[in-house]
Amino acid sequence: MNNPAIVTETRSHSSSLATNKVIRNTYMLLSLTLMFSALTAGISMTLNLPHPGLLLTLAGYFGLLFLVAKFRNSAAGLGLVFALTGFMGYTLGPILNAYLSLPNGGQVVMMAMGATGAVFLGLSGYALTTRKDFRFMGGFLMVGILVAFLAGLGAVFLEMPGLSLAVSAMFVLLMAGLILYETSNIIHGGETNYVMATVTLYVSIFNLFTSLLHLLGAFGNQE
Repeated sequence: MNNPAIVTETRSHSSSLATNKVIRNTYMLLSLTLMFSALTAGISMTLNLPHPGLLLTLAGYFGLLFLVAKFRNSAAGLGLVFALTGFMGYTLGPILNAYLSLPNGGQVVMMAMGATGAVFLGLSGYALTTRKDFRFMGGFLMVGILVAFLAGLGAVFLEMPGLSLAVSAMFVLLMAGLILYETSNIIHGGETNYVMATVTLYVSIFNLFTSLLHLLGAFGNQE
């Protein structure tokens, strides 16, 4: 008969190895997608391509996100991850050009980039080292992101700059929470697909950066 203690230890070891593999693959793919996104953003900036607009951006984002989720367990899923992140990089290019055209635009972009990197590395590092379980935040984050998204649409269509800034501040907090949640979810075996884990972390970083860019740009122009 199998010793229950040995079986439990073996299962725990196997689970730990699987989790470490997901973490390794996630951060490797995340690094590649961030570099690819930066490349497409750079091309978009160099060619001075126009922004596709809100509706086309949302259609492209949600359409590609749906396809990534559908094919997450196949090789096509990897290609779709790069399609999604490349598309988001393209939409970022015109936004960066707009900020860089401002008197202090370069400083604003660098500050937003540095703050995004510091927040992501700090929060993900904290979750990885402490191994605390932040999955209890899932329901709150889902509701919060939905409310912030709808409020953001309202700010755009109703042309309310104050609400737009409030939404950006909300997204900074929500994306910070999402980084903690998803990292914890990977560590504790809640997310076993590194493709979906990569997309979640990428979206967190992208939204965190653009929200900080909006806030810093607005405050910089007031000075």
